[in-house]
Amino acid sequence: MTSAAIIVAAGSGSRARRPEDQVAKQYVEVAGRMVLAHTLDVFAKSTVIDVALVVIAEGDEALYAAAFSSLSASERAKFCAPVMGGATRQASVLNGLRALEVHQPDKVLIHDAARPFVTGDTLERCLDALASHKACLVASPVTDTIKQIDGAGYIAATIDRTVLWSAQTPQGFDYPFILAAHEAVSEQHDLTFTDDAAVAEWAGERVWIVEGSSKNIKLTNPEDLDMADKTMRERTSSTQQGSSAPLTDIRLGTGYDVHAFDDGDAVIIGGVSIPHDRKLKGHSDADVGLHAITDAILGAIADGDIGTHFPPSDPQWKGAPSDLFLKDAVRRVRELGGKIGNIDLTVICEAPKIGPHRPAMRTTIAGICEIAIGRVSVKATTSERLGFTGRKEGIAALASACIHLPDPDL
Repeated sequence: MTSAAIIVAAGSGSRARRPEDQVAKQYVEVAGRMVLAHTLDVFAKSTVIDVALVVIAEGDEALYAAAFSSLSASERAKFCAPVMGGATRQASVLNGLRALEVHQPDKVLIHDAARPFVTGDTLERCLDALASHKACLVASPVTDTIKQIDGAGYIAATIDRTVLWSAQTPQGFDYPFILAAHEAVSEQHDLTFTDDAAVAEWAGERVWIVEGSSKNIKLTNPEDLDMADKTMRERTSSTQQGSSAPLTDIRLGTGYDVHAFDDGDAVIIGGVSIPHDRKLKGHSDADVGLHAITDAILGAIADGDIGTHFPPSDPQWKGAPSDLFLKDAVRRVRELGGKIGNIDLTVICEAPKIGPHRPAMRTTIAGICEIAIGRVSVKATTSERLGFTGRKEGIAALASACIHLPDPDL
């Protein structure tokens, strides 16, 4: 399954030009980079886009090259050579769709270059929608009261805003469908549409709405460029100071693990060795507590599970200390610009007694997760002699984690 993206950058952007701007809006610098460079960056870093291309105007090759050069070499590898646009946006998109035929993508997202505030999360949700729909449109609900006026300038009616949505991009489609639809429209010389969703509607397809963000604006006026410059500079400044967007995206994850007993003289739980007449059996050190916490964190950030990153079939993890796994999960949170809010671990067993070791376990877990001990809870319970834990055949652990990530819409 291949997902492609077309970024439309062939317009003149004259409405957005300020007196000091000598180029189309997609090539104006905001926060030290061209608008197009900011947009390309989102698609370059997306893990759900396999191939991308940009449609540009003839004569803009050098400007495009300057924007494109701001990407890393690995990011540039995702992009095909730019495609020349046509006389209209509709014609430019068709040129881009035709250029993608050699890659035979299954899905395609079409995005305006002058929307640099789109997020990777939006791209992912748009592609997810295409699993059950042939066409989808990112949009946000209209929040202002809408008035219809008459020819004299008086209010004629108040429109019900609850059924109104403001169209944005990307707009996503089944690739063969939208290519055929655009080809058909191109043969009707009197038909002109302002976006690709309208082309899909003309072709008889119902278009699904994917809720976007009011921040995903199209830079249309000079004021928009000034706002974009200010917003991008603030974002860059906060990143350089060691922070990112407000951590308002709250994620919760749960983890569960179980290990059987084996011959031994101690069990390792929560990073602490507890004397016992048995040990826990496992490929690594079988720390049931740290395994559950690791899965809880990975679940919160939707990044697989412990077996995904450290498969038991890999001999290098034989007997490995489980703090390696938990540290890797913590690293993944940190690389997303997030932090761990709290950890709650419950150990389920008849023996050994967990209570005397709770302080050491909380201290160890807090150290590994780089959080205050007050954010770590360790509890223990029995299963009232029911089930495998009640029969003293092994130990189970259940963990939950609260993760704070940057707002995906900022």
